[in-house]
Amino acid sequence: MNIDFDLTTTLSELAHELTQRGWSMVSAESCTGGLVAAQCTELSGSSQWFERGFVTYSNSAKAESLGVDPQLIAEHGAVSEAVARAMALGALKNSKAQVSVSITGVAGPLGGTALKPVGCVWFAWGLNRNLNSSEPQVFAERQDFLGDRSQIRAQAVVHCLNSLLQVIKTY
Repeated sequence: MNIDFDLTTTLSELAHELTQRGWSMVSAESCTGGLVAAQCTELSGSSQWFERGFVTYSNSAKAESLGVDPQLIAEHGAVSEAVARAMALGALKNSKAQVSVSITGVAGPLGGTALKPVGCVWFAWGLNRNLNSSEPQVFAERQDFLGDRSQIRAQAVVHCLNSLLQVIKTY
């Protein structure tokens, strides 16, 4: 897939911010199928700041690889704030990274509903940087993108990485 947006500047800044802090990141992706990890590892030297990526497309993969409670998925659906947050936390718990991103959404063209239409994507960003706290900080938000499957996935990657950079700069 060719991401239509130039992420070179974002990824360079992200690499700088993470390495300056001695941090690494982990991704937990569903609807983007590993595109965030692929974009990160396009940058030479990314092994210094990109720890690993989880592609957990199915509900069972979210439970098995990230420890997302199946009851949480049953109650809220895979495309939800609760599941995005659980994915971000699970990625941190199952890696050595200090920062996580998670994406779960409806890329289409099938699968949309009135409450979660095609283009509905939940994101979460986790920070495990505060040694005084037993739980990482997690931020989540929903975006609704327009376009076909490829466009929705590309927009999700760009939004995820741009927002991660802002989260890191803020905290």
